[in-house]
Formats: sequence, structure tokens, C-alpha cells
Amino acid sequence: MIKLGTEQQVTSNLTLKEKAVSFLQLAASGKVREAYRRYIGPDFIHHNPFFHGDADSLMVAMEENAAQNPNKLLEIKLAIQENETVAVHSHVKQNPGDLGGAVVHIFRFQDGQIVELWDIGQPIPEDSSNENGMF
Repeated sequence: MIKLGTEQQVTSNLTLKEKAVSFLQLAASGKVREAYRRYIGPDFIHHNPFFHGDADSLMVAMEENAAQNPNKLLEIKLAIQENETVAVHSHVKQNPGDLGGAVVHIFRFQDGQIVELWDIGQPIPEDSSNENGMF
């Protein structure tokens, strides 16, 4: 019988939505390697067009962003799960004075781990004629 460490036991009891949200919160707070250790599967790929599609290149980019923006704010607006796919809609600010952007992360899970990630973002404009706002 395999004995899980306390951290693994805690994360294994989370729903996929909770895992996706926790991954984003850890990464946004600068704990990128911890987020990867807890939630990323061994065959992880991503679709961010600015980086190679492997786990390491995205992890390094996330660490660099966290170092450049130590006061980053992430506000989760909505998380939706369908089978092994989770979509998380967030308001992300690189710093408190930033208007930020609306970001959607789409996670595909396999065996409880994140194996694929898409991220789509739209900056929040200073002036918008839409009275409903972006959120």
C-alpha cells in the first residue's frame, strides 16, 4: 500500500475545481514550484503562444512574472467543471494600481492532475461604453 504524505492526502481530497483554483492562487502568490509540485502531471502541456509548450518553460515564465510583480492580485470570479475539464474566470492585476485583465484558464485533468492548460486574457480598458463592466 502506498502511503501519501499529508500534503498529497489533502490535495487528493479536493475537487478538480478546487485544485484548479488552488493552482492559480499559489502561482499568483509566487509559490509557482509548489503549485507545480502539487497539481501538474508528468505529461503536462500548455497552449500559451508566448512560450514553448512544456511544463518547465511555463513554470520559469510564471516565476519571472511573480518576481516582477510581487503584489499581483488574483480574484476568482467563477469556476466551472465538466467531467475532467475546469474553466476558471478571474480578474488578474499585476499590481494593485493596475486595471488588470479578465482571464480564463481552462484546465484538463487526468488522474487528478493537470495535464493540459489554455489561458485566454483580455485587458480591461480605461473607458468602456458597456455599463455592465467586464465582471
